Amino acid sequence: MSKEPSSNLESAMQMLIKTFHKYSGKEGDKYTLSRGELKELLLEELGTYLGGSKDNEAVEKVMNDLDANNDGEVDFTEFIILMGALTVACNDFFLDCKTDEKPTDECKGESAQKKN
Repeated sequence: MSKEPSSNLESAMQMLIKTFHKYSGKEGDKYTLSRGELKELLLEELGTYLGGSKDNEAVEKVMNDLDANNDGEVDFTEFIILMGALTVACNDFFLDCKTDEKPTDECKGESAQKKN
């Protein structure tokens, strides 16, 4: 990836790739995430959205849901499926907040966090 991104979307794509590879390969295959690597990525990179949960059961559920080929690791395609699903969930959340006549405290808190 020697070309500089020329748009926000290209930057986002590069960031997804770089973030995946920042965590992959620490344990075994450099092109996949082990359970430990996935947990570290989720906590470090998505802690705010996931509520900083250190729940091992939640990580195991995510891992089991993502690991489509049941090899005990998450490859880049499986990782992108997770990111897409989380992005859709965030979009739905903010759409719900936007359409509420009176935003709930939860919606207010999220929009306040985003502004900071």
